[in-house]
Amino acid sequence: MAENTNTRNDEIDLLDLFRRMGRGIANMSRAIGRGILVSIVFLLRKWLPLGISIIIGVGLSYLVKFTSEPFFTSNMVLRNNSAPIADVVNYINRLHTYCEEGNTDELSTALMMESASISNIIDISAHWIIDRNRDGIPDYTDFKDKHDVYDTINVMMRDRFDIRVQIKSSKELIDLRNGLLSYINSDSLFQRRNRVRLNQNRELLARFDYDIIQLDSLQKVKYFEETRNRQPQSGGQMIFLQEQKTQLVYPDIHSLTRSKQSLDSEIELYNDIVTVLSDFSIPAMRENGGLYYGKKYIPIFFFGTLLILILIHNRKKIKETFEKY
Repeated sequence: MAENTNTRNDEIDLLDLFRRMGRGIANMSRAIGRGILVSIVFLLRKWLPLGISIIIGVGLSYLVKFTSEPFFTSNMVLRNNSAPIADVVNYINRLHTYCEEGNTDELSTALMMESASISNIIDISAHWIIDRNRDGIPDYTDFKDKHDVYDTINVMMRDRFDIRVQIKSSKELIDLRNGLLSYINSDSLFQRRNRVRLNQNRELLARFDYDIIQLDSLQKVKYFEETRNRQPQSGGQMIFLQEQKTQLVYPDIHSLTRSKQSLDSEIELYNDIVTVLSDFSIPAMRENGGLYYGKKYIPIFFFGTLLILILIHNRKKIKETFEKY
């Protein structure tokens, strides 16, 4: 009897819990719906001041656009050939530090450009290129530097990176490109690493040539040995005393030849510290147009006006709250 009573009490408590949860969810849904409805009605009633705030934000955005100095953005993708890519990215980002500090002397020395041209450079920065799903295909550039280094699915590519520049005049792009390449190629450590890489590749290429010659000779020797092991039979027919295995040499020769061709292309195409994969393009439009400033000023005016309207609408309740406490 006692056990049955406890069981019924537990069932009643569980049902009561579910009922309370249901009421809580229903009340929350009604509150959310009522809040959305009140917000829509409030926005419709205050459409005039909110619309004026948007117009003011648009007007200010275009005013700032026409009164500010234009700047342009362009990107260049480089292939890293020898040095660890993290070292190259950090080395280029020294220029970013010079730009932030306004150190035009160091920037002019590093890029070997005149001071008049350096004054047109706003920023230079290097960024990682991200490969989604590790398929070896570049997907996007991490311009905000927010990629999680512990992400094992979307990884930072180790053979290429992006350089983004912001300049006041697009005429400086050619000189800036040459200055950046000269800046990278002038580093002594990068130079030594690149020489070691090229020497090792040439030694490996010579070894491939030697092995191909040796396999080719082995192929000829095996051919003549197998020919001698053939004995004539009556009627002029031949019988084989040894299984013919000459064809097994061909896959090794082909594999070494493909490796040799790949290495030969590596030496010929990527013989510098870095290689330009995608050069700077002349930007057609300025970066800081009306939309650039509109993303900043329109939300500020809109939400600022909305906050003021909400305070005015609830001024009595706010006043009562202050007087109470």
